[in-house]
Amino acid sequence: MPPKLLATVIPYNEQQLLNGLRQGDQACFDQLYSLYSERLFVNLLKLVKHPETAEEILQDIFIVVWEKRNTIDIHTSIRAYLFRIGENKVYDFYRKARRDKVLYAHVKAAASEQYTHIEESLLFRENEQLLQAAVASLPPTRRQVFELCKLQGQTYEQVSNLLGISTSTVNDHIVKATRSIRQYFYSHDNSAGALLLFAAWLAHK
Repeated sequence: MPPKLLATVIPYNEQQLLNGLRQGDQACFDQLYSLYSERLFVNLLKLVKHPETAEEILQDIFIVVWEKRNTIDIHTSIRAYLFRIGENKVYDFYRKARRDKVLYAHVKAAASEQYTHIEESLLFRENEQLLQAAVASLPPTRRQVFELCKLQGQTYEQVSNLLGISTSTVNDHIVKATRSIRQYFYSHDNSAGALLLFAAWLAHK
């Protein structure tokens, strides 16, 4: 566990802060918390929509930092490093939510839009290889439309203009592609949770 935080904040540069942290310097840890905890909390709250959960994840982030202080090796920035830990903690939270029916219902009710976004990303991470195989099995034009809309995030209108087809045709390709991919998942005995990925995509047509 990290030491008790103090109110004192000392001048620093990032490298000095990291060096002090690696040596177990409590003042450096205090300053790290003072500098980044508020921004981290705001970001976490946007993702989980629940103050207590955001606070728990925030504390977990700094526990990880303290426990790994001797081996911290940051190649970007401290901020990016902390936000990356936070992102991973949020994914862990949503994995837990998917296994807990009560928590799952609570999270979806409190943050349905953000939950859908994160769950899509989480499910994509966990099923990327199977998804790629399913998409590859689609007819060429249908595959292209699906990739542009659902994997690259282009709008139906953008895809319509790019490919010279109507938006209704784009929609038809997406509906049929989604049906085919869902069937592909079923045929490969994949978890029911992964199928939520495609339901979420359809909801954002």
